[in-house]
Amino acid sequence: MIALIGLVAGIIIGIVVNPTLPPGLQPYLPIMIVAALDAIFGAVRAYLAHTFSDRVFVVSFLSNVAIAALIVWVGDQIGVGSQLSTAVVVVLGIRIFTNAAAIRREILHA
Repeated sequence: MIALIGLVAGIIIGIVVNPTLPPGLQPYLPIMIVAALDAIFGAVRAYLAHTFSDRVFVVSFLSNVAIAALIVWVGDQIGVGSQLSTAVVVVLGIRIFTNAAAIRREILHA
């Protein structure tokens, strides 16, 4: 319940404050969001399997976001940023859909 209240409060604060992202970080935001979604879906899957650990979730969340941004940054430095961005999205997308399928099976027992 606390997480849900925090989510709603964060959304409301984001709408009211209307923060802007520095232009240098704009190419990395979509990749960071996909990486964060991967960690969240993994956490939901672990919760439903009764193996959830808050420490593992925090480390997974932060490391997923940092590593995904780092991979894209390295790609930008060597001139292949869009290709590495696509690769990161594909890999994380596969993980998200795998976790979503496991969540669906756990909830629907199918």
